[in-house]
Amino acid sequence: MAKGKNTVIFFCQECGYESSKWMGQCPGCRQWNTFVEENVTVRAPGKGMSQGLTKNRPSPLSEISLEEEDRISTHMIELDRVLGGGLVAGSLTLVGGDPGIGKSTLLLQVCRNLAGDEKEVLYVSGEESLKQIKIRANRIGDFNEHLKLLCETSLEAIEENIRRTSPDVVVIDSIQTMYRESVSSAPGSVSQVREATSVLLQLAKGLNISIFIVGHVTKEGTVAGPRVLEHMVDTVLYFEGDRHASYRILRGVKNRFGSTNEIGVFEMESAGLKEVLNPSEFMLSGKPKDANGSIVVCSMEGTRPMLIEVQALVCHSNFGIPRRQTIGTDFNRVNLLIAVLEKRLGLSLGNCDAYVNIAGGIKIQEPAIDLGIAMAVVSSFKNRTIDNKLIAIGEVGLSGEVRGVSMIQARIQEAAKLGFTTCVIPYVCMESVKEVTGIKAVGVKSVKEAIQLL
Repeated sequence: MAKGKNTVIFFCQECGYESSKWMGQCPGCRQWNTFVEENVTVRAPGKGMSQGLTKNRPSPLSEISLEEEDRISTHMIELDRVLGGGLVAGSLTLVGGDPGIGKSTLLLQVCRNLAGDEKEVLYVSGEESLKQIKIRANRIGDFNEHLKLLCETSLEAIEENIRRTSPDVVVIDSIQTMYRESVSSAPGSVSQVREATSVLLQLAKGLNISIFIVGHVTKEGTVAGPRVLEHMVDTVLYFEGDRHASYRILRGVKNRFGSTNEIGVFEMESAGLKEVLNPSEFMLSGKPKDANGSIVVCSMEGTRPMLIEVQALVCHSNFGIPRRQTIGTDFNRVNLLIAVLEKRLGLSLGNCDAYVNIAGGIKIQEPAIDLGIAMAVVSSFKNRTIDNKLIAIGEVGLSGEVRGVSMIQARIQEAAKLGFTTCVIPYVCMESVKEVTGIKAVGVKSVKEAIQLL
């Protein structure tokens, strides 16, 4: 190995910008106090990391063929949906999430399914021993000889094993524990994480191996390390949900091979993660009947409509400044809707506390739930019960108008499947709605017309 010399370089934790000296503000992402000091080894000119890889030559676009074998099914419908139809050979996928959310369990189940298809799978763990992985594997099910386990943190040793065994799929758990001896900084540092990801990226593309990377997250919910890590990989998946709740949501944040808005819903059980093929029914389980301040809305997650219960509680404030609190939706958006109700409908909400909750703990930011939130707030304020078979869809503007939303037909059909009989939608969407058996679409032009239905 060519010898190098140690030097000090400053890295930006947000964008990975390099500098020879410390800066207060990063010139790349314009963030303050994001530079950290790292001791790195500068390699002398010689053999690089690309040694042993086949030399690529330019190919005409017309000669590149896409075959069905390019997609590998994980036999998990929810995961294949988020990936865009299956796992792509030669892809690099980053899976992030809170500790204990189920990242390792999900990937071990994927390894079991792929090994059952006689795919050679290598599971590399830098945090757990072989016995710990075996205990988790016994809960999931039976594994065959096509799955190999390796407990290693040295990137050189991992690279050697991958080149020698040539597996179809590799799982790295986790990227923060891997280190390269030529880099003098500690494992988990900016330079180590970036170096490890760069090596794995070259292995995935050069050897046509699908690699999963598990990444730790910060308290803000983002992957620990530089943001350049997310730019280097092909797909970024986030595991969301309360670790104390039974369900988990796998959301695609970045995907070069499919949509970035798809989600997969799973339920944590003693035998591992179970797919929830009908999340609308799962989210509405336990919804109270004949209770004011409760209404069902429909949100689109990619191409999938999902019915969710919105709850609102409005009560008289005992303090001079009324309290506003939201769980699962945008706080400023709810304040905007309350201001519209005060101005356009003349409701006296200025001396009332208002609480809005998206039942089930899911987070929804889509404006299509505006009408449902407004109707739930008025229902709680006036103590009027909303029909249990009514669903509301629409975006609310500052003038109190109800604006159109996308994919209205798919939302109505999903509501009809679960037995809803009335769907309040924007009037501008009525022309594009086709008749659906068992449900009636009611178009409204303003929030005032929608409130009159109560």
